[in-house]
Amino acid sequence: MIRRITFLAIGGTAAALTSGCDLGPKDSVQTGYRGAGLAQIVDRGKVAAASVIPPAPYPLPPDTGPRASETYQNVQVLGGLSTERFNHLMAEMNQWVAPPEAGCNYCHNPENMASDEKYTKVVARRMLQMTQTINSTWASHVKATKVTCYTCHRGKPVPDYKWALADGTPNPRSILGNKRGQNTPDPNVGYASLPSDPFAAYFAGKANIRVASDKALPSPDHVVSVKDAEKSYGLMMHVSSALGVNCTYCHNSQSFRAWNLSRGQRATAYYGIRMVRQANDEYITPLASVFPANRKGPHGDPYKINCTTCHQGINKPLGGKSMIDQAPVLAGPLVRPAPTEAGPAGSNAVLDALANPGAMTGKNEPAPTPARQ
Repeated sequence: MIRRITFLAIGGTAAALTSGCDLGPKDSVQTGYRGAGLAQIVDRGKVAAASVIPPAPYPLPPDTGPRASETYQNVQVLGGLSTERFNHLMAEMNQWVAPPEAGCNYCHNPENMASDEKYTKVVARRMLQMTQTINSTWASHVKATKVTCYTCHRGKPVPDYKWALADGTPNPRSILGNKRGQNTPDPNVGYASLPSDPFAAYFAGKANIRVASDKALPSPDHVVSVKDAEKSYGLMMHVSSALGVNCTYCHNSQSFRAWNLSRGQRATAYYGIRMVRQANDEYITPLASVFPANRKGPHGDPYKINCTTCHQGINKPLGGKSMIDQAPVLAGPLVRPAPTEAGPAGSNAVLDALANPGAMTGKNEPAPTPARQ
């Protein structure tokens, strides 16, 4: 059910009163049962702006003829692709990633195209592998839509939305002036008084989100500090702003922790967090010695991805439009066995997750019947 709502500001007073709101036409989308409050307000203008897809540089050629490895030297990832398809992908990467003034020279030495002397070529090769891995192992998150270089880069050499380890307090052992990452206005956490760097804990490593216990009193099997809970809420604020949604896009406010009351989007997000971790831990962070200083954060770690990198304020990147038909090689062969955390590769991955929340939370909970809407 979608209801169209138009907000109009008339006169200076109305404009002042609404200055803290996003103006323009909105869609109210009911995502759950009536009366449950499971509704989303969608800004049509933002969706349109974040859903622009560039046309292909030229029609996709057939995958026939000599292989790229036969035509060119030092083709390590896409050597099995036809030369024509390889050239087409290079033209797309010029359009999706390279600065217009640089073109092929952004990654290649024009006097020796096979050379790996430019760090950008080494990074691009690894990013191609990362994209193939995401598309071939994380169907639990990207579904059949899949991703391409453009999903993150949007025509820029460095994605607009990225993160690195934040600067720490100058005197970590001192109480004076040490806010523990809190009470600093930061868009990452919706300007709330929450820890402003939830990424290091949840978009790298193996930390699990832990907030609500199912028991009234503390218990040995659920020890979560207030500080940890606040960090989890900070991550949720990031997810909310990254997708342009509120909490009820994934959760039922009757019980935020109950998986059997949640929408399927919660399981999709669960796998998405783990997909981002793998991309950061296995593909981006190991390139620290390759990236120059200007592509690193204050602690020397490379800039990494988070939810906003792809979503950019809407619940489905690029409005749910798929670009994989323009670059089918990025769907990739299954380059290695899927990690356990990636979940089932089939279309029922989300329902399977909701039916077995204990496997996701690490608790031996009975498997409830997934709520269907």
